Formats: sequence, C-alpha cells, structure tokens
Amino acid sequence: MNNIAALFTLAPVVKGFIALMISGACFPLCGVMVVRLDLIPMRYMLMHGVILGGAIALALSLPVIPVSVVINILLVFILLLFTKDSAHGFSTGSAASMVVSMALASLVMHSADVPAKDTLSLIWGSPFALNVSDIVLLIVISVLLILYIVFNFRSILALFYNQEIASSLGIRVHTHYTIMVLIIAFVVATAMKLLGAFLIDALLLLPVLITSSVLSSRKKAAGIKMLFILSCFTGFLLATIGFIIAVIFDLPPSSAIALFAGLLYFITGIHRKRSSK
Repeated sequence: MNNIAALFTLAPVVKGFIALMISGACFPLCGVMVVRLDLIPMRYMLMHGVILGGAIALALSLPVIPVSVVINILLVFILLLFTKDSAHGFSTGSAASMVVSMALASLVMHSADVPAKDTLSLIWGSPFALNVSDIVLLIVISVLLILYIVFNFRSILALFYNQEIASSLGIRVHTHYTIMVLIIAFVVATAMKLLGAFLIDALLLLPVLITSSVLSSRKKAAGIKMLFILSCFTGFLLATIGFIIAVIFDLPPSSAIALFAGLLYFITGIHRKRSSK
C-alpha cells in the first residue's frame, strides 16, 4: 500500500491522474452531443482526420495539435457544405471522408518518408507523458464546453428533441448545430493527441452509453440534464478507478480504463435486457 501511495507522489502519475479526472468529468458532455445528434460515424472520421493531421505535421515539422484541429475543422465544414439535412448525422459523408483522409495520410507518409509508426502512435497516447500546458489545455476545453452548454441549454434541448420544431421556435438551429459539431471536432483532435484513441472512446462515448443503459433498465426516461450530469459522474468514476487499477497492476492507463468502461457497458447492457423481459 505504501508503494502505491509513493507512486502517486511522482509527477507523471499525478499529472496523468489530474488530466484523466478532468477529461472523465467533462468529455462526456461532448459525448452526449455525439450520441443525441447521431454523430458516432463522424467521430470515427475525426479520428482519421487526426491521423492525416499528424502525418502532415510530422512531414512539415509542425505542432500536431493545431494541424489536427485545422484538418478536422475543414472536414466538418466540407460535410456541412455538402449535407442538406443534418437531422440524421453524417453517416454517408463521414464514411467517404474517413477513407479519403486515410488515403491522403498514406500518400503524405509515403511522399515525405514519414514513418507510419510515428503517425499511428497518435492512436495510443499516454497520460504519463502530459505536461502542465497539456493539463491547462484540457481545463480550458472543459470550461468552454461547460459554459457553452450552461448558457445555451434550452436551445440545445430543443435541438436534441427536434430540429424542425427548434427552428420554428426561432432557435438558430444551423448555428448551434455547427458550433456543437466544431466542438466535437476540436475535442477529438486535441484529446486524441494527448490521451489516445482508446481514451476518447472510453471517456467520450461509453459514459453516455452506460448511463443511458442504466436509466433504460430502470424504465426511466433519460432527461437531457440528467443525462449530462450522470454521464459526467460515470466518466469521472471510470477515469479515476481505471487509472488507479492501472497504477496498482502496472497496466497502460488507456487500456485499463477502456477495458473497465467496456466491461461496465456490457454488464449494464445485459442487465437492461433482463429487465425488459
């Protein structure tokens, strides 16, 4: 026990723990947007966009995060430009953009002689490698995310319910939709570089899916406010407990948290199925 306590005095462990607690508590806010707006396919496109951004950044010796953010924002605007009805997400466009992004990334790596392992290392990430500026960036993202939701909650609620009705109420549907999609693109691009793809899924989507599953098994309608709050609480627990397990058993935090979240999702899914009988 003393050895475990001593580990939590090490700077890389402390920084990683703080970063994951922040991410676990706030990233599910973004995950609710992804799920409620049916943007899960777009999230996979954004991850491939980060790989393209990473390849370009490495080829031109540029910082990875800004380049990845720019690439993802461009992909989002392209989808918005060529999609007339966004009510059902961007499944078709996302699939096409994902393929094109990987093809371009492959061409960039081949032309600039960028090792594939360096670009694909973005998929893994490590909380232990974070510095103070990375944690500050996560805090800034989290604060902006919270402020946007708090000050625009009624508009977001109407948009989640029905875009046509929201528009008839005078809500700027296209503006809010665009802002939320850009927020998702920014969070995915930033978090994937800092934390890795495993932790994006584990802390962005799974807390929302687990919360929805639990509420469904109790036959309770998941109100948006409750879904936001409970998803953040679930994400915080997943990040905290998963990281402690990783430290105790000397495991990669991303794998431990993702596995813990995945198992919990399947357990809640089985419970929901039995409760519905």
